[in-house]
Amino acid sequence: MENVSNQQIIDALQGQFGEESIYGIAESHGILQVTTEVEHIVPMLHFLYQHPVLKFQFLTDLAGIHFPEAKGQELGVIYHLHSLENNVRLWIKIYVPIENPVVPTVTGLYATANWMEREAFDFYGIIFEGHPNLIRILNVEDMDYHPMRKEYPLEDATRHDKIDELFGR
Repeated sequence: MENVSNQQIIDALQGQFGEESIYGIAESHGILQVTTEVEHIVPMLHFLYQHPVLKFQFLTDLAGIHFPEAKGQELGVIYHLHSLENNVRLWIKIYVPIENPVVPTVTGLYATANWMEREAFDFYGIIFEGHPNLIRILNVEDMDYHPMRKEYPLEDATRHDKIDELFGR
């Protein structure tokens, strides 16, 4: 087992995909976070999976995100990867415009992505191109909206059973 550092991961990614393709580099609690473009995500995940040292062969989670104020990059996907052999984690983020929320599926590499992508589709409306069965997973099929998008008020303004003073308002 090799001791893989976050800098080694950055160097490997930038060496393979170029410095301009790996940006937003940050670290939180020792976990490296990078951002890339949609067209790089599948080749990047394959590279990390097949790398003889890095071996990011476990997709821990895949999550949709919504930032309505980020014009042209309102929706995104975060891939949580884990190299079990090296005990190293990595988050890779991609962003897409809400008008065209299409990203390629990674179910061909990680079977676990199947339900995770369906969940991101169900709650955020992110379309995973090439997914074998992209249908809602938790909400009813005839819903015409995606409930985790920040397009709806947090509370029902018509409710009269709350006392605003008790909530600091």
